[in-house]
Amino acid sequence: MPFIKRLGYFLFGLSIGLVFLAFFFKKKTSETGTSFCYLPNCRVLKDMRRKPLFFSEQIDSLLAQKVLDSTQITYFFTEGDVDFSLSNTKTNPCKTYVIHGKINDKEAAIEVSNCPSKLEVQSFRWKDE
Repeated sequence: MPFIKRLGYFLFGLSIGLVFLAFFFKKKTSETGTSFCYLPNCRVLKDMRRKPLFFSEQIDSLLAQKVLDSTQITYFFTEGDVDFSLSNTKTNPCKTYVIHGKINDKEAAIEVSNCPSKLEVQSFRWKDE
């Protein structure tokens, strides 16, 4: 059997297998609510989302002045980008992360203290400040 014919059979079987695999993982994800998070940014944000959220005095005052609301802050934990170059991940027990995101098409950043049992938002700043 020529090589081209064998390659065709292989690619056909591989494509069928990939379709079944994609269908299986999509069904498993929708039923159990699991997600596949392997990159560092995704893993850090997923770890933060599972902890209780607390706010510093600065954030409490911004919330009271209606400059921010809690949904905008939680948006950082789903769609934000962790800046590992500005973060301090070597401290114990709480690591400090800087997360960038957009609020109303303006760039912003928050600084978060990620402790083993809680998550505290320390500060908020606009990108141009």
